[in-house]
Amino acid sequence: MNWLGELAANPFYEFAIILFLAALLGGAGQLLRQPLIVMFIALGILVGPSVLDVVYSKENIHLLAEVGIVILLFIVGLKLDLRIIKSVGRVALLTGLGQVLFTSFIGYLIGIGMGFSHIHSFYVAVALTFSSTIIIVKLLSDKKEIDSLHGQIAVGFLIVQDIVVILVMIVLSTMRQETESPLWQAILQTVLSGAVLLLLTWLAMKWLIPGLSNFLARSQELLVLFAIAWAVSLASLGEVMGFSGEVGAFLAGVSLASSSFKEAISSRLVSLRDFLLLFFFVNLGAELNFDVIGNQVGTAFVFSFFVLIGNPIIVLIIMGIMGYKKRTSFLAGLTVAQISEFSLIFAGLGLSIGHINEEVVGLITLVGLITIGLSTYLILYSHPLYEFLSPLLRIFERRKIIDPFIEDKSDKAYDLIILGFGRFGSKIADILDQQKEFRYLGIDFDPMVVRQEREAGRDVVFADMEDPEIFHQIPFKTAKCVISTVPLLDPSRHLVETLVNNGYAGKIYLTALRAGDLALFEKSGADKVLIPHHMAATHFYESYLRKQLSDRSK
Repeated sequence: MNWLGELAANPFYEFAIILFLAALLGGAGQLLRQPLIVMFIALGILVGPSVLDVVYSKENIHLLAEVGIVILLFIVGLKLDLRIIKSVGRVALLTGLGQVLFTSFIGYLIGIGMGFSHIHSFYVAVALTFSSTIIIVKLLSDKKEIDSLHGQIAVGFLIVQDIVVILVMIVLSTMRQETESPLWQAILQTVLSGAVLLLLTWLAMKWLIPGLSNFLARSQELLVLFAIAWAVSLASLGEVMGFSGEVGAFLAGVSLASSSFKEAISSRLVSLRDFLLLFFFVNLGAELNFDVIGNQVGTAFVFSFFVLIGNPIIVLIIMGIMGYKKRTSFLAGLTVAQISEFSLIFAGLGLSIGHINEEVVGLITLVGLITIGLSTYLILYSHPLYEFLSPLLRIFERRKIIDPFIEDKSDKAYDLIILGFGRFGSKIADILDQQKEFRYLGIDFDPMVVRQEREAGRDVVFADMEDPEIFHQIPFKTAKCVISTVPLLDPSRHLVETLVNNGYAGKIYLTALRAGDLALFEKSGADKVLIPHHMAATHFYESYLRKQLSDRSK
Protein backbone atom coordinates (compact mmCIF):
# COMPACT_ATOMS: atom_id res chain seq x y z
CA MET A 1 0.00 0.00 0.00
CA ASN A 2 1.42 3.41 -0.99
CA TRP A 3 1.48 6.40 1.39
CA LEU A 4 -1.65 7.85 -0.23
CA GLY A 5 -3.42 4.54 0.19
CA GLU A 6 -2.35 4.36 3.85
CA LEU A 7 -3.74 7.86 4.39
CA ALA A 8 -7.01 6.92 2.63
CA ALA A 9 -7.47 3.93 4.96
CA ASN A 10 -9.09 6.44 7.32
CA PRO A 11 -12.59 7.13 5.86
CA PHE A 12 -12.43 10.85 6.69
CA TYR A 13 -9.05 11.25 5.00
CA GLU A 14 -10.30 9.15 2.09
CA PHE A 15 -13.22 11.51 1.49
CA ALA A 16 -10.91 14.52 1.84
CA ILE A 17 -8.61 13.14 -0.88
CA ILE A 18 -11.54 12.38 -3.20
CA LEU A 19 -13.10 15.82 -2.77
CA PHE A 20 -9.75 17.60 -3.20
CA LEU A 21 -9.05 15.71 -6.43
CA ALA A 22 -12.62 16.40 -7.58
CA ALA A 23 -12.04 20.14 -7.14
CA LEU A 24 -8.75 19.97 -9.06
CA LEU A 25 -10.25 18.01 -11.94
CA GLY A 26 -13.29 20.28 -11.95
CA GLY A 27 -11.00 23.27 -12.41
CA ALA A 28 -9.23 21.48 -15.25
CA GLY A 29 -12.63 20.79 -16.79
CA GLN A 30 -13.46 24.50 -16.67
CA LEU A 31 -10.29 25.29 -18.61
CA LEU A 32 -11.06 22.56 -21.16
CA ARG A 33 -14.74 23.62 -21.31
CA GLN A 34 -15.82 20.12 -20.38
CA PRO A 35 -18.95 19.27 -18.34
CA LEU A 36 -18.42 17.98 -14.83
CA ILE A 37 -19.69 14.52 -15.73
CA VAL A 38 -16.56 13.90 -17.84
CA MET A 39 -14.27 15.00 -15.03
CA PHE A 40 -16.21 12.91 -12.48
CA ILE A 41 -15.78 9.78 -14.61
CA ALA A 42 -12.07 10.59 -14.93
CA LEU A 43 -11.95 11.06 -11.13
CA GLY A 44 -13.53 7.65 -10.59
CA ILE A 45 -10.86 6.04 -12.75
CA LEU A 46 -8.10 8.07 -11.06
CA VAL A 47 -9.02 7.10 -7.46
CA GLY A 48 -9.93 3.52 -8.44
CA PRO A 49 -7.70 0.46 -8.08
CA SER A 50 -6.19 0.91 -11.54
CA VAL A 51 -4.43 4.19 -10.63
CA LEU A 52 -4.24 5.66 -7.09
CA ASP A 53 -6.28 2.98 -5.31
CA VAL A 54 -7.58 5.22 -2.52
CA VAL A 55 -11.16 3.92 -2.34
CA TYR A 56 -11.66 1.78 0.77
CA SER A 57 -15.04 2.86 2.15
CA LYS A 58 -16.89 1.22 -0.73
CA GLU A 59 -20.11 0.68 1.22
CA ASN A 60 -20.28 4.36 2.21
CA ILE A 61 -19.52 5.54 -1.32
CA HIS A 62 -22.05 3.08 -2.77
CA LEU A 63 -24.74 4.45 -0.43
CA LEU A 64 -23.97 8.06 -1.42
CA ALA A 65 -24.01 6.97 -5.07
CA GLU A 66 -27.48 5.44 -4.66
CA VAL A 67 -28.80 8.59 -2.99
CA GLY A 68 -27.28 10.63 -5.83
CA ILE A 69 -29.14 8.57 -8.44
CA VAL A 70 -32.36 8.94 -6.45
CA ILE A 71 -31.96 12.75 -6.39
CA LEU A 72 -31.12 12.76 -10.12
CA LEU A 73 -34.27 10.81 -11.05
CA PHE A 74 -36.33 12.90 -8.64
CA ILE A 75 -35.23 16.13 -10.38
CA VAL A 76 -35.92 14.60 -13.81
CA GLY A 77 -39.47 13.81 -12.68
CA LEU A 78 -39.78 17.23 -11.06
CA LYS A 79 -38.84 18.99 -14.31
CA LEU A 80 -40.89 16.75 -16.55
CA ASP A 81 -42.70 19.40 -18.56
CA LEU A 82 -44.92 17.74 -21.15
CA ARG A 83 -45.94 21.20 -22.35
CA ILE A 84 -42.56 21.47 -24.09
CA ILE A 85 -43.34 18.33 -26.09
CA LYS A 86 -46.76 19.74 -26.88
CA SER A 87 -45.39 23.15 -27.86
CA VAL A 88 -43.07 21.78 -30.54
CA GLY A 89 -45.76 19.45 -31.84
CA ARG A 90 -45.18 16.00 -33.21
CA VAL A 91 -41.51 16.62 -34.09
CA ALA A 92 -40.34 15.99 -30.50
CA LEU A 93 -42.26 12.71 -30.21
CA LEU A 94 -41.45 11.38 -33.68
CA THR A 95 -37.80 12.44 -33.61
CA GLY A 96 -37.30 11.17 -30.05
CA LEU A 97 -38.88 7.78 -30.66
CA GLY A 98 -37.42 7.47 -34.17
CA GLN A 99 -33.90 8.18 -32.96
CA VAL A 100 -34.24 5.68 -30.10
CA LEU A 101 -35.52 2.94 -32.44
CA PHE A 102 -33.00 3.47 -35.26
CA THR A 103 -30.01 3.98 -32.95
CA SER A 104 -30.80 0.85 -30.92
CA PHE A 105 -31.42 -1.23 -34.05
CA ILE A 106 -28.23 -0.14 -35.83
CA GLY A 107 -26.22 -0.33 -32.59
CA TYR A 108 -27.49 -3.87 -32.05
CA LEU A 109 -26.36 -4.88 -35.56
CA ILE A 110 -22.93 -3.32 -34.95
CA GLY A 111 -22.64 -5.25 -31.67
CA ILE A 112 -23.56 -8.55 -33.34
CA GLY A 113 -21.13 -7.78 -36.17
CA MET A 114 -18.33 -7.23 -33.65
CA GLY A 115 -18.93 -10.59 -31.99
CA PHE A 116 -21.01 -9.62 -28.95
CA SER A 117 -23.78 -11.87 -27.74
CA HIS A 118 -27.40 -10.90 -28.36
CA ILE A 119 -28.02 -9.74 -24.77
CA HIS A 120 -24.74 -7.78 -24.63
CA SER A 121 -25.48 -6.20 -28.02
CA PHE A 122 -28.93 -5.23 -26.77
CA TYR A 123 -27.56 -3.46 -23.69
CA VAL A 124 -24.86 -1.62 -25.62
CA ALA A 125 -27.35 -0.59 -28.32
CA VAL A 126 -29.89 0.74 -25.84
CA ALA A 127 -27.18 2.59 -23.89
CA LEU A 128 -26.20 4.39 -27.11
CA THR A 129 -29.69 5.84 -27.58
CA PHE A 130 -29.87 8.11 -24.53
CA SER A 131 -28.43 11.62 -24.50
CA SER A 132 -27.70 13.71 -21.43
CA THR A 133 -30.51 16.16 -20.71
CA ILE A 134 -28.41 17.77 -17.96
CA ILE A 135 -25.45 18.48 -20.24
CA ILE A 136 -27.50 19.60 -23.26
CA VAL A 137 -29.72 21.98 -21.28
CA LYS A 138 -26.62 23.47 -19.60
CA LEU A 139 -24.78 23.97 -22.91
CA LEU A 140 -27.82 25.40 -24.71
CA SER A 141 -28.54 27.72 -21.77
CA ASP A 142 -24.94 28.95 -21.74
CA LYS A 143 -25.20 29.67 -25.48
CA LYS A 144 -28.63 31.32 -24.96
CA GLU A 145 -30.17 28.87 -27.43
CA ILE A 146 -32.51 27.03 -25.07
CA ASP A 147 -35.49 29.03 -26.40
CA SER A 148 -34.49 28.79 -30.06
CA LEU A 149 -36.40 26.49 -32.41
CA HIS A 150 -33.70 23.80 -32.43
CA GLY A 151 -33.28 24.20 -28.65
CA GLN A 152 -36.96 23.62 -27.98
CA ILE A 153 -37.05 20.61 -30.32
CA ALA A 154 -33.92 19.15 -28.69
CA VAL A 155 -35.32 19.55 -25.17
CA GLY A 156 -38.58 18.01 -26.40
CA PHE A 157 -37.04 14.81 -27.72
CA LEU A 158 -34.66 14.61 -24.75
CA ILE A 159 -37.75 14.48 -22.53
CA VAL A 160 -39.09 11.68 -24.76
CA GLN A 161 -35.78 9.84 -24.26
CA ASP A 162 -36.03 10.29 -20.48
CA ILE A 163 -39.50 8.76 -20.51
CA VAL A 164 -38.27 5.83 -22.62
CA VAL A 165 -35.32 5.11 -20.32
CA ILE A 166 -37.62 5.14 -17.28
CA LEU A 167 -39.93 2.63 -18.98
CA VAL A 168 -36.97 0.40 -19.91
CA MET A 169 -35.67 0.54 -16.35
CA ILE A 170 -39.10 -0.41 -15.03
CA VAL A 171 -39.08 -3.50 -17.25
CA LEU A 172 -35.54 -4.44 -16.26
CA SER A 173 -36.15 -3.85 -12.55
CA THR A 174 -38.85 -6.54 -12.60
CA MET A 175 -36.20 -9.01 -13.78
CA ARG A 176 -34.28 -8.52 -10.54
CA GLN A 177 -36.83 -10.63 -8.74
CA GLU A 178 -35.75 -14.21 -8.49
CA THR A 179 -38.90 -16.23 -8.78
CA GLU A 180 -39.91 -19.64 -10.02
CA SER A 181 -43.43 -18.46 -10.86
CA PRO A 182 -44.69 -18.77 -14.45
CA LEU A 183 -44.04 -15.81 -16.75
CA TRP A 184 -47.69 -14.74 -16.78
CA GLN A 185 -47.74 -14.56 -12.99
CA ALA A 186 -44.56 -12.45 -12.95
CA ILE A 187 -46.06 -10.06 -15.53
CA LEU A 188 -49.35 -9.86 -13.62
CA GLN A 189 -47.52 -9.18 -10.36
CA THR A 190 -45.49 -6.42 -12.04
CA VAL A 191 -48.60 -4.79 -13.52
CA LEU A 192 -50.43 -4.93 -10.17
CA SER A 193 -47.43 -3.58 -8.26
CA GLY A 194 -47.06 -0.78 -10.79
CA ALA A 195 -50.75 0.08 -10.53
CA VAL A 196 -50.53 0.21 -6.72
CA LEU A 197 -47.43 2.42 -6.87
CA LEU A 198 -49.10 4.77 -9.36
CA LEU A 199 -52.28 4.86 -7.25
CA LEU A 200 -50.34 5.74 -4.09
CA THR A 201 -48.51 8.47 -5.98
CA TRP A 202 -51.78 9.88 -7.34
CA LEU A 203 -53.41 9.85 -3.90
CA ALA A 204 -50.40 11.69 -2.47
CA MET A 205 -50.59 14.26 -5.29
CA LYS A 206 -54.31 14.73 -4.70
CA TRP A 207 -54.61 14.80 -0.91
CA LEU A 208 -51.24 14.87 0.85
CA ILE A 209 -48.71 16.97 -1.05
CA PRO A 210 -50.67 20.23 -1.75
CA GLY A 211 -51.50 20.97 1.88
CA LEU A 212 -48.24 19.63 3.27
CA SER A 213 -46.05 21.55 0.82
CA ASN A 214 -47.95 24.79 1.51
CA PHE A 215 -47.35 24.31 5.23
CA LEU A 216 -43.67 23.37 4.84
CA ALA A 217 -42.99 26.18 2.36
CA ARG A 218 -42.93 28.61 5.28
CA SER A 219 -39.38 27.33 5.71
CA GLN A 220 -37.38 26.75 2.52
CA GLU A 221 -34.98 24.45 4.36
CA LEU A 222 -37.85 22.31 5.64
CA LEU A 223 -39.42 22.18 2.16
CA VAL A 224 -36.19 20.89 0.62
CA LEU A 225 -35.78 18.38 3.46
CA PHE A 226 -39.30 17.09 2.81
CA ALA A 227 -38.56 16.79 -0.92
CA ILE A 228 -35.46 14.68 -0.26
CA ALA A 229 -37.30 12.54 2.31
CA TRP A 230 -40.18 12.05 -0.15
CA ALA A 231 -37.80 11.05 -2.95
CA VAL A 232 -35.88 8.54 -0.83
CA SER A 233 -39.09 7.14 0.71
CA LEU A 234 -40.75 6.51 -2.65
CA ALA A 235 -37.48 5.05 -3.96
CA SER A 236 -37.47 2.64 -1.02
CA LEU A 237 -41.12 1.80 -1.65
CA GLY A 238 -40.27 1.10 -5.28
CA GLU A 239 -37.55 -1.32 -4.16
CA VAL A 240 -39.94 -3.07 -1.76
CA MET A 241 -42.53 -3.50 -4.53
CA GLY A 242 -40.02 -5.12 -6.85
CA PHE A 243 -39.04 -2.12 -8.95
CA SER A 244 -35.76 -0.22 -8.89
CA GLY A 245 -35.37 2.72 -6.54
CA GLU A 246 -34.90 4.95 -9.59
CA VAL A 247 -38.50 4.34 -10.66
CA GLY A 248 -39.87 5.35 -7.25
CA ALA A 249 -37.67 8.46 -7.19
CA PHE A 250 -38.90 9.47 -10.65
CA LEU A 251 -42.54 9.12 -9.56
CA ALA A 252 -41.77 11.18 -6.46
CA GLY A 253 -40.55 13.97 -8.73
CA VAL A 254 -43.59 13.69 -11.00
CA SER A 255 -45.88 13.94 -7.97
CA LEU A 256 -44.36 17.35 -7.14
CA ALA A 257 -44.07 18.56 -10.75
CA SER A 258 -47.38 20.43 -10.55
CA SER A 259 -46.46 22.11 -7.26
CA SER A 260 -45.88 25.86 -7.30
CA PHE A 261 -42.73 25.23 -5.26
CA LYS A 262 -41.04 22.91 -7.74
CA GLU A 263 -38.61 25.57 -9.00
CA ALA A 264 -37.51 26.41 -5.45
CA ILE A 265 -36.98 22.72 -4.70
CA SER A 266 -35.22 22.02 -7.98
CA SER A 267 -32.82 24.97 -7.77
CA ARG A 268 -31.71 23.94 -4.28
CA LEU A 269 -31.31 20.27 -5.14
CA VAL A 270 -29.20 20.72 -8.28
CA SER A 271 -25.99 21.34 -6.31
CA LEU A 272 -26.75 18.40 -4.02
CA ARG A 273 -27.38 16.22 -7.10
CA ASP A 274 -24.04 17.18 -8.65
CA PHE A 275 -22.22 16.56 -5.37
CA LEU A 276 -23.75 13.11 -4.83
CA LEU A 277 -23.32 12.07 -8.48
CA LEU A 278 -19.61 12.54 -7.87
CA PHE A 279 -19.75 9.42 -5.68
CA PHE A 280 -21.68 7.50 -8.34
CA PHE A 281 -18.79 7.99 -10.76
CA VAL A 282 -16.21 7.32 -8.06
CA ASN A 283 -18.06 4.09 -7.30
CA LEU A 284 -18.16 3.27 -11.02
CA GLY A 285 -14.47 3.99 -11.52
CA ALA A 286 -13.49 2.02 -8.42
CA GLU A 287 -15.22 -1.06 -9.85
CA LEU A 288 -13.68 -0.80 -13.32
CA ASN A 289 -11.10 -3.43 -14.09
CA PHE A 290 -8.73 -2.08 -16.71
CA ASP A 291 -7.26 -5.52 -17.24
CA VAL A 292 -10.70 -6.58 -18.46
CA ILE A 293 -11.62 -3.50 -20.52
CA GLY A 294 -8.17 -2.76 -21.92
CA ASN A 295 -8.99 -4.63 -25.12
CA GLN A 296 -12.24 -2.65 -25.53
CA VAL A 297 -10.61 0.65 -26.53
CA GLY A 298 -10.84 -0.04 -30.27
CA THR A 299 -14.42 -1.25 -29.94
CA ALA A 300 -15.29 1.85 -27.88
CA PHE A 301 -14.03 4.10 -30.68
CA VAL A 302 -16.21 2.25 -33.22
CA PHE A 303 -19.35 2.74 -31.10
CA SER A 304 -18.32 6.32 -30.29
CA PHE A 305 -17.98 7.11 -33.99
CA PHE A 306 -21.49 5.81 -34.54
CA VAL A 307 -22.86 7.97 -31.71
CA LEU A 308 -20.97 11.10 -32.79
CA ILE A 309 -21.80 10.78 -36.50
CA GLY A 310 -24.68 8.30 -36.79
CA ASN A 311 -27.03 9.76 -34.17
CA PRO A 312 -27.02 13.30 -35.68
CA ILE A 313 -27.53 11.83 -39.17
CA ILE A 314 -30.55 9.85 -37.93
CA VAL A 315 -32.05 13.08 -36.54
CA LEU A 316 -31.21 14.94 -39.77
CA ILE A 317 -33.02 12.30 -41.83
CA ILE A 318 -36.12 12.21 -39.60
CA MET A 319 -36.44 15.99 -39.35
CA GLY A 320 -35.67 16.39 -43.04
CA ILE A 321 -38.51 14.05 -43.94
CA MET A 322 -40.79 16.07 -41.67
CA GLY A 323 -39.96 19.22 -43.63
CA TYR A 324 -37.44 20.98 -41.40
CA LYS A 325 -34.58 23.00 -42.81
CA LYS A 326 -31.06 21.64 -42.66
CA ARG A 327 -29.91 24.25 -40.12
CA THR A 328 -32.58 23.43 -37.56
CA SER A 329 -32.11 19.69 -38.10
CA PHE A 330 -28.32 19.89 -37.84
CA LEU A 331 -28.24 21.98 -34.65
CA ALA A 332 -30.86 19.76 -33.01
CA GLY A 333 -29.05 16.62 -34.20
CA LEU A 334 -25.78 17.59 -32.54
CA THR A 335 -27.48 17.34 -29.15
CA VAL A 336 -27.71 13.53 -29.45
CA ALA A 337 -24.03 13.06 -30.30
CA GLN A 338 -23.24 11.64 -26.86
CA ILE A 339 -24.54 9.10 -24.37
CA SER A 340 -25.80 10.13 -20.96
CA GLU A 341 -25.41 9.39 -17.29
CA PHE A 342 -28.57 7.30 -17.70
CA SER A 343 -26.63 5.01 -20.04
CA LEU A 344 -24.19 4.29 -17.22
CA ILE A 345 -27.03 3.79 -14.72
CA PHE A 346 -28.71 1.48 -17.23
CA ALA A 347 -25.45 -0.49 -17.59
CA GLY A 348 -25.09 -0.74 -13.80
CA LEU A 349 -28.64 -2.09 -13.58
CA GLY A 350 -27.81 -4.73 -16.21
CA LEU A 351 -24.70 -5.70 -14.25
CA SER A 352 -26.67 -6.08 -11.01
CA ILE A 353 -29.21 -8.31 -12.75
CA GLY A 354 -26.44 -10.42 -14.26
CA HIS A 355 -27.28 -9.72 -17.89
CA ILE A 356 -23.91 -8.12 -18.68
CA ASN A 357 -20.40 -8.29 -17.23
CA GLU A 358 -17.75 -5.77 -16.19
CA GLU A 359 -16.32 -5.77 -19.70
CA VAL A 360 -19.54 -4.42 -21.21
CA VAL A 361 -19.95 -1.85 -18.41
CA GLY A 362 -16.39 -0.70 -19.05
CA LEU A 363 -17.09 -0.44 -22.78
CA ILE A 364 -20.18 1.73 -22.21
CA THR A 365 -18.20 3.91 -19.77
CA LEU A 366 -15.43 4.44 -22.32
CA VAL A 367 -17.99 5.37 -24.97
CA GLY A 368 -19.46 7.85 -22.49
CA LEU A 369 -16.08 9.47 -21.86
CA ILE A 370 -15.30 9.79 -25.57
CA THR A 371 -18.70 10.98 -26.78
CA ILE A 372 -19.47 13.40 -23.95
CA GLY A 373 -16.02 14.96 -24.23
CA LEU A 374 -16.09 15.42 -28.01
CA SER A 375 -19.77 16.32 -28.40
CA THR A 376 -19.33 19.22 -25.97
CA TYR A 377 -17.04 20.91 -28.48
CA LEU A 378 -19.41 20.05 -31.35
CA ILE A 379 -22.24 21.90 -29.57
CA LEU A 380 -20.07 24.82 -28.45
CA TYR A 381 -18.89 25.40 -32.03
CA SER A 382 -22.09 24.27 -33.74
CA HIS A 383 -22.60 27.43 -35.83
CA PRO A 384 -19.12 27.53 -37.46
CA LEU A 385 -19.44 23.78 -38.00
CA TYR A 386 -22.79 24.29 -39.71
CA GLU A 387 -21.38 27.00 -41.99
CA PHE A 388 -18.57 24.63 -43.01
CA LEU A 389 -20.84 21.61 -43.63
CA SER A 390 -23.86 23.49 -44.96
CA PRO A 391 -23.35 22.60 -48.67
CA LEU A 392 -23.16 18.88 -47.79
CA LEU A 393 -26.31 18.99 -45.68
CA ARG A 394 -28.60 19.78 -48.60
CA ILE A 395 -29.21 16.07 -49.16
CA PHE A 396 -31.07 15.97 -45.81
CA GLU A 397 -33.45 18.75 -46.83
CA ARG A 398 -36.59 18.30 -48.88
CA ARG A 399 -36.71 20.28 -52.12
CA LYS A 400 -40.11 21.69 -51.28
CA ILE A 401 -39.88 22.53 -47.61
CA ILE A 402 -43.18 22.46 -45.77
CA ASP A 403 -42.05 23.85 -42.45
CA PRO A 404 -44.93 23.43 -39.97
CA PHE A 405 -43.82 26.52 -38.06
CA ILE A 406 -43.43 29.19 -40.73
CA GLU A 407 -45.48 30.33 -43.69
CA ASP A 408 -43.99 31.69 -46.91
CA LYS A 409 -44.71 35.43 -46.84
CA SER A 410 -42.26 36.39 -49.60
CA ASP A 411 -45.06 37.42 -51.99
CA LYS A 412 -46.60 39.91 -49.50
CA ALA A 413 -45.62 43.42 -48.43
CA TYR A 414 -45.46 44.88 -44.92
CA ASP A 415 -44.57 48.32 -43.59
CA LEU A 416 -43.09 46.93 -40.39
CA ILE A 417 -41.67 43.60 -39.19
CA ILE A 418 -41.53 42.88 -35.45
CA LEU A 419 -39.27 40.11 -34.16
CA GLY A 420 -40.26 38.92 -30.69
CA PHE A 421 -43.82 39.11 -29.39
CA GLY A 422 -43.12 39.39 -25.68
CA ARG A 423 -44.40 42.25 -23.54
CA PHE A 424 -42.62 44.95 -25.56
CA GLY A 425 -43.37 43.52 -29.01
CA SER A 426 -47.04 42.86 -28.25
CA LYS A 427 -47.49 46.43 -26.91
CA ILE A 428 -46.11 47.83 -30.17
CA ALA A 429 -48.60 45.62 -32.01
CA ASP A 430 -51.42 46.89 -29.77
CA ILE A 431 -50.67 50.48 -30.79
CA LEU A 432 -50.45 49.55 -34.47
CA ASP A 433 -53.79 47.74 -34.20
CA GLN A 434 -55.39 50.87 -32.75
CA GLN A 435 -53.97 53.18 -35.42
CA LYS A 436 -54.71 50.83 -38.33
CA GLU A 437 -52.36 52.79 -40.61
CA PHE A 438 -49.58 50.29 -41.21
CA ARG A 439 -49.35 46.61 -42.02
CA TYR A 440 -47.03 44.62 -39.82
CA LEU A 441 -45.78 41.02 -39.62
CA GLY A 442 -44.87 39.44 -36.29
CA ILE A 443 -42.19 36.76 -35.82
CA ASP A 444 -41.72 34.71 -32.66
CA PHE A 445 -40.02 31.41 -31.75
CA ASP A 446 -42.57 30.39 -29.10
CA PRO A 447 -45.30 28.30 -30.79
CA MET A 448 -47.71 29.00 -27.93
CA VAL A 449 -47.32 32.75 -28.48
CA VAL A 450 -47.76 32.34 -32.24
CA ARG A 451 -50.92 30.28 -31.72
CA GLN A 452 -52.38 32.85 -29.29
CA GLU A 453 -51.57 35.80 -31.56
CA ARG A 454 -53.08 34.06 -34.59
CA GLU A 455 -56.24 33.29 -32.64
CA ALA A 456 -56.40 37.01 -31.85
CA GLY A 457 -56.36 37.71 -35.60
CA ARG A 458 -52.76 38.93 -35.90
CA ASP A 459 -50.40 38.07 -38.74
CA VAL A 460 -47.67 36.26 -36.79
CA VAL A 461 -45.41 33.41 -37.92
CA PHE A 462 -43.07 31.03 -36.11
CA ALA A 463 -39.36 31.41 -36.88
CA ASP A 464 -35.90 31.58 -35.35
CA MET A 465 -34.30 35.00 -35.94
CA GLU A 466 -30.87 33.35 -36.14
CA ASP A 467 -31.92 31.14 -39.03
CA PRO A 468 -30.63 32.76 -42.26
CA GLU A 469 -33.18 30.78 -44.27
CA ILE A 470 -36.08 32.91 -43.00
CA PHE A 471 -34.87 35.82 -45.14
CA HIS A 472 -36.01 33.87 -48.19
CA GLN A 473 -39.52 33.54 -46.80
CA ILE A 474 -40.02 36.89 -45.04
CA PRO A 475 -40.32 40.07 -47.20
CA PHE A 476 -37.73 42.12 -45.32
CA LYS A 477 -36.67 44.15 -48.38
CA THR A 478 -40.10 45.76 -48.80
CA ALA A 479 -40.46 46.70 -45.12
CA LYS A 480 -39.75 50.29 -44.08
CA CYS A 481 -38.36 49.21 -40.72
CA VAL A 482 -37.50 46.10 -38.73
CA ILE A 483 -37.81 46.06 -34.93
CA SER A 484 -36.20 43.32 -32.86
CA THR A 485 -37.50 43.19 -29.28
CA VAL A 486 -35.18 40.28 -28.40
CA PRO A 487 -32.58 41.75 -25.97
CA LEU A 488 -29.77 39.34 -26.87
CA LEU A 489 -26.54 40.76 -28.29
CA ASP A 490 -25.27 37.95 -30.55
CA PRO A 491 -28.61 37.23 -32.29
CA SER A 492 -29.11 40.99 -32.72
CA ARG A 493 -25.71 41.37 -34.36
CA HIS A 494 -26.46 38.40 -36.57
CA LEU A 495 -29.80 39.94 -37.58
CA VAL A 496 -28.24 43.27 -38.59
CA GLU A 497 -25.43 41.57 -40.48
CA THR A 498 -27.83 39.31 -42.38
CA LEU A 499 -30.19 42.19 -43.23
CA VAL A 500 -27.31 44.29 -44.58
CA ASN A 501 -25.87 41.37 -46.56
CA ASN A 502 -29.30 40.78 -48.12
CA GLY A 503 -29.54 44.38 -49.33
CA TYR A 504 -32.02 45.71 -46.78
CA ALA A 505 -32.22 49.53 -46.98
CA GLY A 506 -34.81 50.31 -44.27
CA LYS A 507 -34.39 51.25 -40.62
CA ILE A 508 -33.25 48.67 -38.07
CA TYR A 509 -34.20 48.96 -34.38
CA LEU A 510 -32.73 46.72 -31.71
CA THR A 511 -33.69 46.32 -28.03
CA ALA A 512 -31.40 46.26 -25.00
CA LEU A 513 -32.40 45.75 -21.37
CA ARG A 514 -29.68 47.81 -19.68
CA ALA A 515 -28.02 51.13 -20.44
CA GLY A 516 -24.68 49.41 -19.98
CA ASP A 517 -25.38 47.30 -23.07
CA LEU A 518 -26.19 50.34 -25.23
CA ALA A 519 -22.68 50.82 -26.65
CA LEU A 520 -22.34 47.12 -27.52
CA PHE A 521 -25.67 47.09 -29.36
CA GLU A 522 -24.91 50.36 -31.19
CA LYS A 523 -21.71 48.82 -32.57
CA SER A 524 -23.83 46.26 -34.40
CA GLY A 525 -24.82 48.90 -36.96
CA ALA A 526 -28.48 49.37 -35.96
CA ASP A 527 -30.10 52.74 -36.61
CA LYS A 528 -31.33 52.97 -33.02
CA VAL A 529 -31.20 50.89 -29.85
CA LEU A 530 -34.37 50.88 -27.73
CA ILE A 531 -34.33 50.52 -23.94
CA PRO A 532 -37.97 49.89 -22.88
CA HIS A 533 -37.56 50.98 -19.25
CA HIS A 534 -35.93 54.26 -20.28
CA MET A 535 -38.61 54.86 -22.90
CA ALA A 536 -41.37 54.24 -20.32
CA ALA A 537 -39.71 56.58 -17.81
CA THR A 538 -39.22 59.30 -20.45
CA HIS A 539 -42.82 58.96 -21.62
CA PHE A 540 -44.10 59.21 -18.03
CA TYR A 541 -42.03 62.35 -17.39
CA GLU A 542 -42.98 64.11 -20.64
CA SER A 543 -46.66 63.15 -20.59
CA TYR A 544 -47.55 63.42 -16.87
CA LEU A 545 -44.88 64.33 -14.35
CA ARG A 546 -43.46 67.39 -16.10
CA LYS A 547 -46.91 68.95 -16.54
CA GLN A 548 -47.91 68.23 -12.94
CA LEU A 549 -44.72 69.72 -11.52
CA SER A 550 -45.09 72.80 -13.73
CA ASP A 551 -48.69 73.34 -12.59
CA ARG A 552 -47.74 73.08 -8.91
CA SER A 553 -44.90 75.58 -9.26
CA LYS A 554 -47.23 78.32 -10.56
